[in-house]
This record gives sequence, structure tokens and C-alpha cells, in this order.
Amino acid sequence: MSTTVASLFPTPFADDKAELLARLTDGLDSERLWWLSGYVAGLARAGAPARTLQLAPQTASLTETAPASPLTIVYGSQTGNAKRLAEALAQQAQDAGLSVRLLRADAYETRELKHERYLYLVISTQGDGDPPDDARGLVEFIAGKRAPELKQLKYAVLGLGDSSYPQFCAAGNRLDECLAELGATRLLERGEADLNIDAVAAPWLQRALQTAGDALKAPTPLATVTPLRAANAAATREQPFAAELLANQRIALGGSKDIRHIELSLAGSNLRYEPGDALGVWPRNPPALVEATLDALALDGDAEISYGGQSLPLRDWLSEKRELTKLARPFAALHAQRSGDGELQALLASDHAAAYQRWAEGQQVVDLLRRYRADWSGAALIEALRPLTPRLYSIASSQKAVGEEAHLTVAHVEYANEDGATRWGAASHLLAASEEGARLPVYIERNERFRLPADASRDAIMIASGTGVAPFRGFVQERTAIGATGRHWLFFGNPHFRSDFLYQLEWQRALKSGQLQRLDLAFSRDTAAKTYVQHRLRERGRDLYAWLEGGAHLYVCGAIAMGKDVHAALMDIIAEHSGRHGGDAEDYLNTLRQQGRYARDVY
Repeated sequence: MSTTVASLFPTPFADDKAELLARLTDGLDSERLWWLSGYVAGLARAGAPARTLQLAPQTASLTETAPASPLTIVYGSQTGNAKRLAEALAQQAQDAGLSVRLLRADAYETRELKHERYLYLVISTQGDGDPPDDARGLVEFIAGKRAPELKQLKYAVLGLGDSSYPQFCAAGNRLDECLAELGATRLLERGEADLNIDAVAAPWLQRALQTAGDALKAPTPLATVTPLRAANAAATREQPFAAELLANQRIALGGSKDIRHIELSLAGSNLRYEPGDALGVWPRNPPALVEATLDALALDGDAEISYGGQSLPLRDWLSEKRELTKLARPFAALHAQRSGDGELQALLASDHAAAYQRWAEGQQVVDLLRRYRADWSGAALIEALRPLTPRLYSIASSQKAVGEEAHLTVAHVEYANEDGATRWGAASHLLAASEEGARLPVYIERNERFRLPADASRDAIMIASGTGVAPFRGFVQERTAIGATGRHWLFFGNPHFRSDFLYQLEWQRALKSGQLQRLDLAFSRDTAAKTYVQHRLRERGRDLYAWLEGGAHLYVCGAIAMGKDVHAALMDIIAEHSGRHGGDAEDYLNTLRQQGRYARDVY
């Protein structure tokens, strides 16, 4: 037996069994470790010996031969919130002695659904009511014709979303309604958590835990679920690391956009990331915006405000604890009640959701306060505003190349509103305005669904617009560092070649050195006919399809609208060059997604 295994993980097993256990768990991600823990816990409670478990190839699924755990928790997450909630619920259920398995939605075998008895689903909604990428297949299956009757199933759904958008929690709502239509029994009323997640999620998770304990006869007392707490991490969302700013360089030269290359030191943090992960940055609201908000309401920034067991000056609440750069629909609705303004109330009417969304684009809290006057006390304002949340940035580096650093590609949000007043984004302005040596609170947000091929000989096709190119810089650095033999093909789009070709010299050097085999560019404002990355994809369709047929992995990173346009172009390419049309072309892409060969990071 390995001395490393023996020293780090002392066990009651004989050497051969301990070695087998080490082989079994080596390289497993958190979802599979969770599944394994539930499987073993179920065996222990049943008092049955484990049957012989052969170590299968990585492509095989353990769930094909193992019985389902009494409680299954499945999550679909775009930014990590649904994952954290599901992990917290699973941990507390396991601590209570329940047999539980935790799975990301794309790791859940849909054929198991007809055998499930107790299922909890935690799922976010993005864009125009879409499920996160890792849950698309599960949602389509449950809503489709192949879904079985589920009269044996008891379930509950917690949805996460943003009520400023018309399709608030649409993915969770759809799952909840479809499961009921299939005959399943709802254990709990559907939870719908807004951006102030804990207000709904914390009590819902506690009820879910209690319900599962009652139904499955938990042998130990149930604890309180603490939903957004990561365990055993060097730095977490709640306890971030103060990273030193090493470099802050503008890389969009002479254009209308201010794009920054940011380098942060992680020395002493014990933080580790993989290409595809994101860096969470806790923002602070710009001081000028805080003062403008206080002036608009004639409030004293030094007044002490107590809320949620914490007392701070009002100015500190607005600087560090409350959202000011994002205008949330619930706050606008409360302000409309206080102001009594008919125009604002009409705008917020439920049948005008799209009109409100269009109006709110680019508006910040202070703009609402100035346009529609109303009285607020400091305490009432702090209670009504949403908590400030971290911003996630795709990491633009590989630790194998840069060591204890993390690099970011950040679009500095700065614009003039309709009255000519300057407005900023909270985190991007903090990063852009900070000088070298400043300390910024950060943590790592894992993105298991956006990973390089495990097989370094596989090709990678990378499609990006704007700052979406960031993770692909890390991809190429990583694959170069490990000596990967797979080829790399980058499609990149932005408005102008001269000002917006991000990391131009690096990509050109990569082409020259053979680290990048192909580079296709689309600069939409440099020609009379606007050319975007989806147009370049269609032009290179034959070769792109050949790469896919040869086993290439496909990655897309950029805005949600760009992701949809690219997806449509890929459908057309597959139809043209494979003979598949309509649903068959979609099935082709779904198969790639299920194989982990089609991954998107859209926002």
C-alpha cells in the first residue's frame, strides 16, 4: 500500500482493500464522491455486505449497477449558487444519517427517474427562462414524450432566478409542473428564490431537510441547514482571500471599450483552480454613487443602522453590503408604492414585464430615486435593497503557467446615463480603479462543466466574443504546459481589429509556435456587412464538422445572445455536412453535451 495513502487516510482496511479504495476514488469529482458516499451509507444501513465492485473504465457509469439511494438531490447551476445550496442540503441530510446522493443534472441518468422515490431538485434560471446548460438535457427529458409515469415519486423543487426578468424561475417552475403532470407527489411547495437567495432558500431547505428526515426516518437529530457555506476550503465565498493586485493593464487600445488585463496574487491562500473556473470578486460600490444615493434621499451617511444582527453606518451599508448598480424589480415595486407615481406603477404592472426590463436596462438605484421622489428612512432602505453579491470572472490563466496567480479579462463598465451622469459597474470599476498593491477579496468558483478534455490528444474548438476569450487563454496555457498533442482552433469576435483584438500578440505567437493551429477572426464593425463569429463558423463548416467527427471538444464563451446565435450556426453546419436536420441535428449536439464535448459558459 502507498505510504501516502496510509499516512493521510488511516483506515481499518487491509492493505489490498485500502489500495482498491484509493484507486476507486482517485480523480473523482465532488458529484461522484457524493454518489459513492450515499451508496456506501445505504449498504451500511441495510446491514448487507457490499458486492464486488469492479473498477470500470472512466466512460462507464457506476449507477448502471448500483441501487438508487433513498434521497437523491440533483442541481442545475450556472453561477454556483444552486450547487452550494444542494451541497449544504446533502451534507446536512448525510449528517442526519440519511442515505443521500448528490448529482449535477448532466450526471444524472434519466433512466433512473422511474425508480426514484425521493427527489429534490435545485435549479437556476438564466436568460429568457432557460435552464443552465448542465440541466438542459434533464429538463427536456422530463418535459418530453419519453418521460415515464412517476406515480411512485415524491419530489420538491427549489428554483433560483432574478425577478427583474419576465421568466422568473421559469426552469424550476417547468420542472415542478411537469413532474406533477407525470403523477409525482409534491412534498413541498415550490421555492422561488430571488437574488436575495437566503430569504427563500434558507427556510425552504430547512423544511426540505425536516420532510426528508420524517419520510426516511433519520436516525439522528436534524441540524439547521446553513445554505451558502463551503466546507474545508482555504478561502470561501463567505471568507474570501485578500489578493494583492499585481497588474492592471488596459488592453483594448483606442476603442470605445475599456478592457483590462488584471493579475492577482494568490500567494499564501492555498487556492487552486483549473482552466474553466471563475474567480469570485466581492465588489464595493463606487463612493460617488453612494454619496449620490444619500443626497437623493437627504439621508445622513453617518447614521448607525442595525439590521440582521449587524450595526453599521448607513454609508458603510451602501458601500459594502447593498446593491446600488443593479436596479431590482422588487425594490422598484416598493418605491412605486411609496411614491404613488402612476407612470412607475403602470410600468411595473405584471403585463408590462418586458417594458419594465427595457426601461430598467442601464438604470441604477439612484436614477430611480431621483426620477420618482419618495421618502425612505435609512433602516427601511437597507431592508428593501438587495444584498451586494460577488461578481464572477472567468480565469484567464493556468496555474501551471503562472503559479500562484490568477489573471482576469475585465470589461470596465462606465457610461453616461440619459441625464449625462456617469455610472459604473461595482466590481469592474473596483478592479479598474485599483492600483498595484491593493488588496481585493476573492475566492474560486469551480466550473466542473467547462473543463478541458481528460484526453490531451483530443482537439479543442474554442468560440468566443469579447471578454469571453478569457478562459481560452487559460486553456492554451494549460495544454502547452502539459504537452498536449491535441490541436487548438480559436474563433474570436469583437467590433474592431485595431482596438479590440484582445491578446493579439499572444495569439499570434501561439500560432507561430504551434500552440494554436487555427485562428478565425470576426470584427463586426470593420466591414459594411457586419460579420460575427457565427458567420465564420458557417464559412468553416466543413472543417469544423470534420474536427467534431474526429473527436474534438467544442467550447463557447460569451454573452447569452451570442451563445444562441452560435448554437443555431452549429445546427446549420451539422445539418449541411451530416445530412441530419431539425431534431436530429439537435440530438447530435445533445450527444456531444452528454459526452462532455460541448460546453458553454454564457452570461
